[in-house]
Amino acid sequence: LQILTQAPDLRERIAQGGAIGYSIIALGIAGLLLALYRLGLLTLVGRSISKQLADMDNPRDNNPVGRIMLAARADEASDAETLELRLGEAVLKEAPRINAWVSLLKIIAAVAPLMGLLGTVTGMIITFQAITLFGAGDPRLMAGGISQALITTVLGLSVAIPMLLLHNLVHMRARSLIEIIQHEAVGLVAAKAEAVNTGGDTLGEPTGMAA
Repeated sequence: LQILTQAPDLRERIAQGGAIGYSIIALGIAGLLLALYRLGLLTLVGRSISKQLADMDNPRDNNPVGRIMLAARADEASDAETLELRLGEAVLKEAPRINAWVSLLKIIAAVAPLMGLLGTVTGMIITFQAITLFGAGDPRLMAGGISQALITTVLGLSVAIPMLLLHNLVHMRARSLIEIIQHEAVGLVAAKAEAVNTGGDTLGEPTGMAA
């Protein structure tokens, strides 16, 4: 019972990680906020694309598909090859906006366990210094270094695992939106080529794809 009463609580265990432990926690909080922000933003973009796909006759510039369609209408007089290049350029402009900060989430997921490993090494150095100065007779002299080594490892893994999952989630959502944009761009080029081959003068509308 005395051992249980003297056991450190969560706050005290985190404090045992020292500056490295607090840095890992701060990194994890920043990564979590960034992931939630990107997920929310991509969800809004997906909804705006869905609304645009439901009304293909009225392209709007508040969504990537609408901007692609407006770019196609601006070059409607061009041939299919020129239109394909223009739309390819437009798609390349939209992709960085959708993929913004996604790579940073992956970096956070990779850096967190490395910071935990740094804390582990630092804690072991403190432990060996205590052994060198005072010997190994009193385990309490080594407890601080061992605690730091273990706590920072746990914190690093606790941040890295959910950040890796969040990165994959954000990446898959961004990739699905880019695929929709590319699908609509190809549809516009195909409609233009069909119109040229059949002698038409207007650019056909692509088939909408659900976001």
